[in-house]
Amino acid sequence: MNLRDLPVVGELLGAGAEDRVFDVLLLIGPLMILFIAVVGRSILTSAGAIIYILSFISYIIYRSISTSGIA
Repeated sequence: MNLRDLPVVGELLGAGAEDRVFDVLLLIGPLMILFIAVVGRSILTSAGAIIYILSFISYIIYRSISTSGIA
């Protein structure tokens, strides 16, 4: 089974910017929120949320620098 075969995920990937890392980060966000809602707030869930946010911001900065020709 391919990830694109899933009903909602396939539509999201088809409408995306053809950037797999960005698509995965966008899909992980709601899953992270759901995980925190189910498990509850703890040091591990807070650390996971911080890591997710930092990786998302870092990737956006990396893509903007790499596509602008600065680097």
